[in-house]
Amino acid sequence: MSVISLVSASFCHGDEIAAACERGGFTAVKFKELIARAAKSSGIGEGKFQNTLAGKTGIFNRFTHERERAIAHLRLALAEVLTQDQLLLTGQAVFLIPERISHILRVCLVAEHRWRQAEAERQGEKNAAAAIQESDRQLTDWLSSLDLVSDPWTPSLYDIVVPMDKTSPEDAAKLILEKAANEAVARTEAALSALADFRIAAKVETRLAQEGHNVSVDAYQGAVTLIINKNVLMLSRLEEELRAIVEPLEGVKSVKTKVGQNFHQADMYRKYDFEMPSKVLLVDDERDFAQTLSERLIMRDMGSAVAYDGESALNMIRDEEPEVMILDLKMPGIDGIEVLRQVKNNNPDIEVIVLTGHGSEKDKDLCMELGAFAFLNKPVDIQLLSQTLMAANQKAQAKKQQ
Repeated sequence: MSVISLVSASFCHGDEIAAACERGGFTAVKFKELIARAAKSSGIGEGKFQNTLAGKTGIFNRFTHERERAIAHLRLALAEVLTQDQLLLTGQAVFLIPERISHILRVCLVAEHRWRQAEAERQGEKNAAAAIQESDRQLTDWLSSLDLVSDPWTPSLYDIVVPMDKTSPEDAAKLILEKAANEAVARTEAALSALADFRIAAKVETRLAQEGHNVSVDAYQGAVTLIINKNVLMLSRLEEELRAIVEPLEGVKSVKTKVGQNFHQADMYRKYDFEMPSKVLLVDDERDFAQTLSERLIMRDMGSAVAYDGESALNMIRDEEPEVMILDLKMPGIDGIEVLRQVKNNNPDIEVIVLTGHGSEKDKDLCMELGAFAFLNKPVDIQLLSQTLMAANQKAQAKKQQ
């Protein structure tokens, strides 16, 4: 028997048709169930894991590779689920499955926008147009993050595209179940071999992600290819390190590396060091100082982003979840004292290092009372700041383990 993957545009009777497929003998695995499995294996909380997948790529992602690591764990969860027979996968997980796994019947339910809006209003949706636009945007963003086409309704992505404005839910379910029984999507030896390679590639990608590496992985009959898509100064050393990680893994028969199409671009390959601060938010209205300090931290493999006023900093905290802040006191608008107070009230796990050129002993006492990790004066020795950042980061990471 085959596996059915069902991608439904909003308000196109996706749940109703999925239920009919279940009655037809298929076991449903929803996208959120895959997320729960992947989050558990990754050690990331389910809510944060889901936000990492659903949200836009954050400013710290080029240092942490969080989104890529989350996708690697999601791909492994999917590969393990696909070993079962007669599955019904709902949601966007299908876009992670290689085309050469041929026993997957890829189905899309979609309809004209006006029909969907009328259907949404019939179901009591008060802001139908906005709801449809948001659901389509999320799916488009997901495809873009996987470097696929920008239109989620492109017919080439699917085996069957069912126009729900012209098809009843009953007829759509009947059609899907009939096609799922077709020999064209049967579990052949070739399909199972491709699935085994998908599992190996997913295991390799996840293992590399656990070691801080972000490379593309392919596998064919146990032969693994690692594709390095960013420039690296000592390529041979990186290749040796990657092979040493991958070769012992179960199912891997051989390992080779190659550079990808983006290797010769200016962006440099960075291995993620889990012990280094990777989410440092630097808040200072002196733009030249802030930018220079940020670049010096990045040169030391510390992930750094900049905000130039208190209000921007508080907005970035809501969107980006930094782990350590370097905070100036004297800023226009919301000053550093008020930023510190709000951060420790609303986000107490963030460690705040106050760095100021105008602070008094009274300011220092107040900042430490409000929960600052340290109080440093400008000009600061970069080595002292680096050591303080490391200590603050260790405290932040220890809180996560509690």
